[in-house]
Amino acid sequence: MILFVLTFICLYGAMHALVYWGVKPLLIGVRYLPMVSRIWMGIMIVAPVTVRLLDHQGYPGFARALAWISYSWMGLVFLGFSMLVPLGCWDLLARVLRRLKPTLPRLTVRGPACATIVLACILGAGMYGFYEAAYLRVERIILVTDKLPAGTTPIRLAQISDLHLGLLHREKTLTPVIDILQQLQPDLLVVTGDLVDAQLDHLNGLTDMWRGINPPLGKFAITGNHEVYAGLQPSLDFLQRSGFTLLRNRSVTVGDRLLLAGVDDPAVNRHSHEPSIPNAQDAELFRILLKHRPVVAPEHIGLFDLQLSGHAHRGQIFPFNLLTHLVYPMQNGLYPLQGGGHLYASRGTGSWGPPMRIGAPPEITLFEIIPSTKNAGGPRKDNR
Repeated sequence: MILFVLTFICLYGAMHALVYWGVKPLLIGVRYLPMVSRIWMGIMIVAPVTVRLLDHQGYPGFARALAWISYSWMGLVFLGFSMLVPLGCWDLLARVLRRLKPTLPRLTVRGPACATIVLACILGAGMYGFYEAAYLRVERIILVTDKLPAGTTPIRLAQISDLHLGLLHREKTLTPVIDILQQLQPDLLVVTGDLVDAQLDHLNGLTDMWRGINPPLGKFAITGNHEVYAGLQPSLDFLQRSGFTLLRNRSVTVGDRLLLAGVDDPAVNRHSHEPSIPNAQDAELFRILLKHRPVVAPEHIGLFDLQLSGHAHRGQIFPFNLLTHLVYPMQNGLYPLQGGGHLYASRGTGSWGPPMRIGAPPEITLFEIIPSTKNAGGPRKDNR
């Protein structure tokens, strides 16, 4: 844990150093401003660790206030770092070239004008990020299958993922989610992990809100990595008190047309292999696998018609999605799988860390599984 904290502080500190370098031309000439800026950045570098300490020591009010400030600042610093990396590389190259050939013109772009543009872009992008994070969308996916008898009623399944209820996200975050679910009236509700985040004693009363949602085919949940970070047993207790049926490396038959299976996130047991799913061979039913991370295990190929996942948030803040794509190339939407079936990766319903999103709006996903007809096509997205 100490090594992790030190590594985080060093990396986060390096990000601050680059941002300070980028905006420094605007600070020069204003008495005390450079020093005040360095002190503020020093406080913000250690603030995420301080938030956890305050929370664990029983000061949730101070922890929450500091979290809103420091996590919002974290998002702004990430935006600034992303913009200044190419500028810093260009400036370094320009300096090296001029040292090698002094007759070259001054190619560096660093200065008050550039710093002003960067600062305006950071603030503008940050404001948009707060707006996008609060704009919850409903993504509607239509799936056509021959595993439902012709003429039967379509099955409406709602997916929630990565809501991250905890210190920052409580009633205000959950209320619109509950309102939308009540409007959608799904037949079945599933949560694909990371419903909770950090200390769970901030969630008093939220179980009652969840218990107000009672789809006719039930509601089911699996673990994500943040259920482990928050404390596995308290997280499981919260899910059960909220009325969810836990699917931990097991499957259940839902109604007479669906097989629903769920697996634990690898964070639950880092030394375990990919768990096998009992009854997955029942090919007559429409088979759905709930798995937090959008990765398809080789042994699961062909066993399921649909895998529902989350975890990656599609990077949450552009351009971080370019990095998450390297680990999770299937991180946003519906993907056909080799051997049949599809994977759907949710962008997530909430946010983690900075309460902002850019290029990855939060979503509740509504699947409509309908029986095939002669003229039916394959899966498609309904943008209504």
